[in-house]
Amino acid sequence: MRKLVVVSVVGCLLALGLGIFTAEIFAAPKKTIAVSEFENKSGWSGGWKIGWRMQEMMATSLIDTGRFTVLERQDLSSVMAEQDLGASGRAASGSAAAVGQLARAQILISGAVTEFEEKKGGEGAGIGFKGFRIGGSHEQAHVAINVRIYDTTTGEVLDSLRVAGSADAGGLKIGYSNSDFGGDLGGFRKTPLGEATQEAIDEAVQKIASRLKNVPWQGKIIKASPSQVYINSGSEGGISDGMEFDVYRQGEALIDPDTGLNLGAETEKIGRVKVNDVKEKFAIAEVVSGSDMERGDLVKTD
Repeated sequence: MRKLVVVSVVGCLLALGLGIFTAEIFAAPKKTIAVSEFENKSGWSGGWKIGWRMQEMMATSLIDTGRFTVLERQDLSSVMAEQDLGASGRAASGSAAAVGQLARAQILISGAVTEFEEKKGGEGAGIGFKGFRIGGSHEQAHVAINVRIYDTTTGEVLDSLRVAGSADAGGLKIGYSNSDFGGDLGGFRKTPLGEATQEAIDEAVQKIASRLKNVPWQGKIIKASPSQVYINSGSEGGISDGMEFDVYRQGEALIDPDTGLNLGAETEKIGRVKVNDVKEKFAIAEVVSGSDMERGDLVKTD
């Protein structure tokens, strides 16, 4: 009996320790991500819109991690589109965002589907009637995706990766030969090809999350006084009471004379702030060190 008590106590302590560790892992601001429509390089064609559906699946999986704020933006397909957003006036920059203005993403994910295959074989005797078929079948599916991670401020490719997924299914099957996955994402996910796609997406998201651990979160000051500042992210963005950030003053943008690409800007550290009041969409922080902070100054994690 004594051994059982000891084991129980140890188990509770381990569970408590794991809970604390997990909380510490996720106690960080959420980086803002946009996902562009995937390019179809696989040669596959059909009524199911592969590029748009892949984008949707990637966005959903990123949201499910709880680590990112994913922007609902279906029409961004390149880094240049994201950079132009900042210069065009469509991105929020005034004291209050006008109707129709869009938030700016720190990270952009783009993808290309290079392999999208489903092979059927071993179909036994079955019954067919007006497109419907009941019978035995064996299906093998394979999907491969190339993914790039961009810093939207500089256009730098932070990482490039290839992921693949496969699935195998067999046995009694009821299907419709002209359904094209049922025309929706739910129907597609139930197929071997859908399972292979989800496997590839999940692997990509895992690698994206791992790579972005080393990328500092970045926000901006939206209002400042000598003793406190307002930051443009709140509880929705993973900000919590007690978090501390360094504050930087951003200098002139450095534009490549040949390409016209924004290469970033020189920054100067001007102080540090500590969050003491968190709202849903913004946070208030006290000035720990430094002075003369202004609207538009950058706040970053270490």
